[in-house]
Amino acid sequence: MNKVILDWNDITRLAGKLIAQLNPEDYDVVLAVTRGGMIPGALVSEAMDLRNVMTAAVMFYQGEQQALEEPHFLQFPGDALLIGKRVLIVDDVWDSGKTAMAVRERVAQAGGVPTVAVLHYKPKFSRFPEEAPDFYGEETDAWIVYPWDPERSREWGP
Repeated sequence: MNKVILDWNDITRLAGKLIAQLNPEDYDVVLAVTRGGMIPGALVSEAMDLRNVMTAAVMFYQGEQQALEEPHFLQFPGDALLIGKRVLIVDDVWDSGKTAMAVRERVAQAGGVPTVAVLHYKPKFSRFPEEAPDFYGEETDAWIVYPWDPERSREWGP
C-alpha cells in the first residue's frame, strides 16, 4: 500500500478544500471525532465561525486489537444538546467507515441531523459501499500519516 506522509501545509490545503464545500449557515454544531478529527474540526469551526464545538470519542477495539461487537462511546454529547440540531461531524479519514457511520447513527438517534465531512475518503476500504461521507477533501487508497499521528511523535521534541 502506498504511504503518504502529510505536513501542516497539506492539512491547511485539505481543510480549505473541505471548507469550500460547506455553508456555515447549514450547521448549528461541529462534532469533532476524537482523536483524528479534533484538528480538522477546529480548522473547520474556526473558518466557518461555528462556536458550538463538541467531541465524540468512539472505540471499536479493546486492549490488543480485540474487536468489539458494537461501538463503545467513551464520550458523546447528551441527546438534549443534539435534538433538532444540524450537526457537522468532522473526522480525518473515512477508511472502513465504521466510526463515521456509528457517530452519524448516534446523532440521528439523538434527534440531530448529521452530516459527515472528512479530509480523506477511502472508498476501496469502506465496509459501507452504499454510504459515503457527505463531503471530503480528497479520495485516496493510500495509508495516510497525519502530522499529529503518534508515528510522527519523534519530530515533536527530544
